Amino acid sequence: MPEPAELSDVELLLDGAFPALGGFLGAADTESVRTRRRLRDGTPWPAPITLPVPAELATAEKIELRDAEGAPVAVLHNEAPWSDGTTSHAAGSLRPAAAPGGALRRMRPPAAEVRAGLPAGPVLGLVVDAPLHHRELAQIRELAAELDAHVLLLPRMTGPRPEILVQAVLAARPQLPPGTTIVPVPLARRADPKRDAALAAQVATAYGATHLIAEQHLDDSPITVLEPPEMVRDSTDRWVRAAQVRPGGGRSGLSADELSARLDEGGPLPSWFTTPEIAEQQRRLHPPLTRRGFTVLFTGLSGAGKSTLARALRDELTQHDHRAVTLLDGDVVRRTLCEGLGFSAADRSRNVRRIGFVASEVTRHGGAAICAPIAPYAQDRDAVRRMVRDCGGFVLVYVATPLGECERRDRKGLYRKARAGSLPEFTGVSAPYEPPADADLVLDTSGLSQDEAVAEVVALLRERGWVGSWTWE
Repeated sequence: MPEPAELSDVELLLDGAFPALGGFLGAADTESVRTRRRLRDGTPWPAPITLPVPAELATAEKIELRDAEGAPVAVLHNEAPWSDGTTSHAAGSLRPAAAPGGALRRMRPPAAEVRAGLPAGPVLGLVVDAPLHHRELAQIRELAAELDAHVLLLPRMTGPRPEILVQAVLAARPQLPPGTTIVPVPLARRADPKRDAALAAQVATAYGATHLIAEQHLDDSPITVLEPPEMVRDSTDRWVRAAQVRPGGGRSGLSADELSARLDEGGPLPSWFTTPEIAEQQRRLHPPLTRRGFTVLFTGLSGAGKSTLARALRDELTQHDHRAVTLLDGDVVRRTLCEGLGFSAADRSRNVRRIGFVASEVTRHGGAAICAPIAPYAQDRDAVRRMVRDCGGFVLVYVATPLGECERRDRKGLYRKARAGSLPEFTGVSAPYEPPADADLVLDTSGLSQDEAVAEVVALLRERGWVGSWTWE
């Protein structure tokens, strides 16, 4: 199953939003794009569109690609498989495996159909990453009036709740030029901001834009790029071009940091900044910290005290916090969610990532997930962090109780068996543990009481705004 970003590329390829590409790129085109930002035939193209696959699938002639629910999405004709030395890739053309589906599909016709339905003349495009407030809406109106252009908005379907961003853009319709076209696009973000912006320009062109609003200059852009005009508030709180007010007479709006801080605290958004309808969607997209879900992941050796602290934290939050709390203890999860997994490195990774997936779903729906696996590998802890941070808060607590103390406690006799060789692949004895260098909190339970340790976790959650204050009992 492809990763979410790769599935987004599949959908864009099937929808004709990457018209220069016939499918996923082979080795030569990938190298050319990375080094020259061009395909081998010289066509400008900003970012490699590739598909990593397990080594055992690399030589298959056809590969069925499925979504997160296991439904077939496309069939890849693997015409030019390749490897970069560490990762295998499939390359070739795609055909749909079923009728198009997925989120907001009715609003997402193929690029050629959107393009054919646009009126003649200039089309002003914008790939939308966040709700549009009065300032951004005024910029769109100004540029559209200058060009006498139709407006095409392409909300980017990324993040845990992409439908909310689309709803926020739809809520802005009364403030947009009449007839504005709105088409959501599953365009995943690229790590390089410049390549990401250039790829957005390619997608906007495919959907019919002739001009694009963008903050930065783009090399080899297929369409004209326009910088948004500087807008300020006049004395009546209308947004106008800065040149229309006397020097120093205009007032600015909320910065991105100021907006984020207001939303984190649950503060109101002023009427000069946005409309009530857009503000409602903005708050759904970015609820106050005390209303968002979060995950606490305890990691450490067997016997370090993870489960004891996790249960005590659950009890504390259940007593004082409004969220539903889910405890994912390592031993319990292995008997249920991860039944059948062994203790090889691969199975340990699967165990932790399954826990991370469940924790991310709890977090996504506004709950608190408390996880207490050993989680010996940094790569797996990082994967859990990424899954959870897409939808809420994440705290990594390293229970750094020394190995000697863990062995002394050894109420299950596990260390004794491991030392005797009857329990292979035991973390800390015959299997490695990678101590986290990026823990948010380090606790040594050999020198802390249970109450003291839990109080430190709660203090950190409170400091970061995830929980409110209560009297410690």
